[in-house]
Amino acid sequence: MSGLANRYLDTRVGSAALGLVAIGSAVAVGLLVSRGGVAVAGLFIAGPLALLFVIICLARPIVSFWTYIHLSFLVNGLGRLLETDAPFGLAIDGLLLLTLLGMLLNPVTRPTGEPSPLHVSVFYLVLGWFIYTLLQLLNPEARSREAWFYAVRGVSLYWIQVVIIVLLIMKDRRMVNQFVWTWLIWSVLAAIWAFKQQYVGLTHGETMWLESGAKKTHVLFGHLRSFSFYSDAGQFGAAMSHVTLFALIKALEEPKLGRKLLFAGLALFFFWGFAIAGSRGPLFVLVVGLPLYLFLKKNIVILSIGLTLAGGAFGLLKFTNAGQGNYQVQRIRSALDPNDPSLLVRLENQQKLSLYLASRPLGGGIGSGGDWGRRFSPGTFLAETALDSWYVKIWVESGVIGLVLHLLSLVVMAVIGFVKVSRLRDPALKSTMMGLYCGFVGVAAASYGNQVFGQLPSNTVLYISLVFFTVGSRFEPLPEPATADTPPESFVPRT
Repeated sequence: MSGLANRYLDTRVGSAALGLVAIGSAVAVGLLVSRGGVAVAGLFIAGPLALLFVIICLARPIVSFWTYIHLSFLVNGLGRLLETDAPFGLAIDGLLLLTLLGMLLNPVTRPTGEPSPLHVSVFYLVLGWFIYTLLQLLNPEARSREAWFYAVRGVSLYWIQVVIIVLLIMKDRRMVNQFVWTWLIWSVLAAIWAFKQQYVGLTHGETMWLESGAKKTHVLFGHLRSFSFYSDAGQFGAAMSHVTLFALIKALEEPKLGRKLLFAGLALFFFWGFAIAGSRGPLFVLVVGLPLYLFLKKNIVILSIGLTLAGGAFGLLKFTNAGQGNYQVQRIRSALDPNDPSLLVRLENQQKLSLYLASRPLGGGIGSGGDWGRRFSPGTFLAETALDSWYVKIWVESGVIGLVLHLLSLVVMAVIGFVKVSRLRDPALKSTMMGLYCGFVGVAAASYGNQVFGQLPSNTVLYISLVFFTVGSRFEPLPEPATADTPPESFVPRT
């Protein structure tokens, strides 16, 4: 009896202690909320959910990577939508790091003797560029190491992280299709939001963003250049031109009429999104990407017809005034004018930069130009000179050595991609890879006029596309066993 009584008393004492702890915790939380307000209350609510999300991502890193993909489309517009200066971009860093940590905790096993998925040319090319940007920390011309930390993310850090992740965990053809449709759906939403800006009106946060300085580049001659929830109109226009090219190639390649009409409709929808962005440079995504697609087809008749149509469209814009009453047509036509004032200013700036960089083969250091330069080294020549082009940015910040290395890497990637995509046998997979490949090369070409290559979400789409089309044979079906009716030559090779 005494033992039962003791256990009963221990239980009562334990329950009482737990009750006191619960009451004390509730009082403490109440005091904190009463003093900190909504922010502290939100922290207590969001904290456990965030912890649960981290645990899930560490167990299944693909979850954090898909979250990164989705967030990359929204990260630039959240500040305008919520009217806050919160650094949402750091969430991108956190998600990529979380994905890599999850992959370390859950390593993918492979059969003995099978080479690592990272043992491909694209990984070594991106790794070489990343190492060069790391060495830029030692650049004696660099004015700010802190600027390097912020700027290197868009220049090389995100690129190497995404390439590693995609090569290791996105090895299923189903994931290729999921990525494509994720991109298309977000592009539809972006175009709809841009139409709303153009034909209905802006939110208060968007208006404040324009009034804070963006108005001088986004409202020209009384016309708004729609920017959707992207960083600016130039980035949005390039993204729409990019996805227009992809949808058009899919429309031309689809054998089924229903899907052909779907992609054709999407191509027209996205092209109008490109038009209301009022961006001229992104036109070259189509100018470069479409002929490249025709060369991939290796069909002389189709190539001749396509080049004839492209030449006719070029001549219409270049040598006539057709459609000049439409503002969007005016903006597109100005991209072909060698005497355009904006182009002349860019060329003048590049002339000044060439004199400055003549004795600086390593450039001024990552983060020395553009927004990061104005933030961390204000008043310096590089910070106060407009860069505009992605390649001018690379040239300014990493020198002629870095520019040559970067351009050579892109050229080699383009050559590898052409060979790999040409060898694909599966028609559906090949059409997708042709769209991704031509889009990548088109955006790379158009980045001479804009800094598209290093901006979210375009860089996310480009980095993932690069991996897919350079290792596309991984997603083809396995060869079937040989039979008398199926000679070995017809097998689909796996490389």
